[in-house]
Amino acid sequence: MFPAPNVFHRAPLPSAPRESEPRHQGTMTTTAAPPATVANKPPATSSAKRRDAYFDNVKYLAIVLVAVAHSWEPVMDGSRTARALYMVAYTFHMPAFIIISGYFSRSFDMSAAKVKRLVTGVAVPYVVFETAYSLFKRYADDSPDHPISLIDPWYLTWFLVALFIWRITTPLWQSLRYPLPVALVIAVFASFSPTIGDDLDLQRVLQFLPFFVLGLRLRPEHFEMVRRREVRMLALPLLAGALVFAYWAASRMQLGWFYRSNSAQEMGAPWWSGAVMTLAMFGCALLLTIGFLSWVPRRPMWFTVLGAGTICGYLLHGFLIKGAEYAGLFDTYDWLSAPGGLALVSLVAAGAVTLMCTPPVRRVLRPVTEPEMDWAFRRDAARR
Repeated sequence: MFPAPNVFHRAPLPSAPRESEPRHQGTMTTTAAPPATVANKPPATSSAKRRDAYFDNVKYLAIVLVAVAHSWEPVMDGSRTARALYMVAYTFHMPAFIIISGYFSRSFDMSAAKVKRLVTGVAVPYVVFETAYSLFKRYADDSPDHPISLIDPWYLTWFLVALFIWRITTPLWQSLRYPLPVALVIAVFASFSPTIGDDLDLQRVLQFLPFFVLGLRLRPEHFEMVRRREVRMLALPLLAGALVFAYWAASRMQLGWFYRSNSAQEMGAPWWSGAVMTLAMFGCALLLTIGFLSWVPRRPMWFTVLGAGTICGYLLHGFLIKGAEYAGLFDTYDWLSAPGGLALVSLVAAGAVTLMCTPPVRRVLRPVTEPEMDWAFRRDAARR
């Protein structure tokens, strides 16, 4: 999928336009208009600014996998097949999401506008939803002692902390000659460093870091290679092999390796196994992600528009799953662990997260997921 020269070496950057030359957006070629026309005519929507249907499809399908896998957690005990499916999904669904996040973070440069977007689109939602999830656990789960702590992410809010840290360090990774090997070394060391602790969920931040850095190094041509017919054909036996191996390993392998939230020693394994498993899991995740990306439709689909609202689906679906768990739904109905029950749980989770990604929900949540907050930022800084 990703030839070594293109992954590890940066392509030469285009020369900066002179002050007298028109600046072009994207890859479109434009003709300079007279000053009066430019000044009086409102900017038109160009194809360069249109969303790419393929990436919106990737984001939607990835968030459906995330929600479905989360819904399996309370009901997969006692089912080796469900545990195997869970392991396969957990191998690549978050790595795929993180790779795409890195790909769309390539232009982050610590400019005032980018920093504002980082704060309003990542930091603010984290504060709001970390508080909301903590209060939800306190009262819905009757856990009055559950702390509200912004330095100890709970449940799925860790991703927002990680994304903030990854994105703010993007200029560093963009300046290194070999960023992916460096990120892999950091992830390996984190995997056998129990002293890192739980603050900001740094274990996950560091162990998932290589996927974000890989996304930073990707270019459009890499995704064109992934979508070739021969890659799609190879993805089928790859998935079949992964399912067979996961079924064999279901009763032998700890799920902690997939979460990447602890060191090897904390899981009762020798320290060197952390290095081995980090590299092995990275390779498996990359292969399955390639297979997943190869089968994502390129053309606009009925769910393409939902790709713009995946942050809402991600942040909201946890309330549904945890709410059902706190209500004792999974304990009351034992048949949910049966194949029919697993199918029903999967359909409900997929349908719910689909509704949560719809434009009306996105508009309702915009004040906390995409707040303007002009009052908090200097206007002259934003102009610069």
